[in-house]
Amino acid sequence: MPPAFVHPLALVENGAELGAGTVVGPFCHVGRDVVLRDGVELISHAIVVGHTTIGARTRIFPFASIGHSPQDRKYAGEASTLEIGADCIIREGVTINPGTAGGRMATDIGDRCTLLAQAHVAHDCRLGDDVLLANNVLLAGHVEVGDHAVLGGGAAVQQFVRIGAHAFLGGLSGLESYLIPFGFAVGNRAELTGLNLVGMRRRGFSRESIDALRAAYRLLFAPERTLRDRAEEILRNVASPEVQQLARFVTDGNNRSFCLPRESGEMPE
Repeated sequence: MPPAFVHPLALVENGAELGAGTVVGPFCHVGRDVVLRDGVELISHAIVVGHTTIGARTRIFPFASIGHSPQDRKYAGEASTLEIGADCIIREGVTINPGTAGGRMATDIGDRCTLLAQAHVAHDCRLGDDVLLANNVLLAGHVEVGDHAVLGGGAAVQQFVRIGAHAFLGGLSGLESYLIPFGFAVGNRAELTGLNLVGMRRRGFSRESIDALRAAYRLLFAPERTLRDRAEEILRNVASPEVQQLARFVTDGNNRSFCLPRESGEMPE
């Protein structure tokens, strides 16, 4: 792999670490505590500062602001971190902030994530692998997003909310409660409309797994007893790993509210 290339019109501060094959395009700024792994590309006009590590082969497009101080008035300059995984795509105008002392002191983004133009990831967020944030998605502080989740354009997520793996949040939705794994939610405020069946089929889930999740969904949101009681019953009685993941998300919910089905909605086929 060739050595790092820094355009003569870019600014790379002393102390920054640039891996082999890294490209820093014109008018970019790389701060002194930044680590760019092998093959990272900053196309132009991108800024990466703070205690930030960018994983191999990640591409950052113009006017992205990565690692600047959190938008939290309690932030007092603590040396919190931001880590972005390998093979991510970070499009124009994306903003990502590091953690705070009031959270985990870290913001983490997994591998192969795609953040489209103008998306915002606030302090102390945690994104799994293969997450997609469409244009103008807004994540408030301390949000957690599971693997393969998709958030549609203009969606906004309240602080401390968790979104389960393989979930789908529709465009322009406002989410203020936990969204279950494999769930499909839309609206302001967002409500469940069923399972993310299209996403599961695209990712190759078997018919048996999908049928098991559909049955568990109906049990989980039946009218009898509490949501937690029903989740615990599912954990005891259903062996499917996907169903176990769904039910455990509820039992580990720390008594937070959950995004619930529309009263008159039917689960899509």
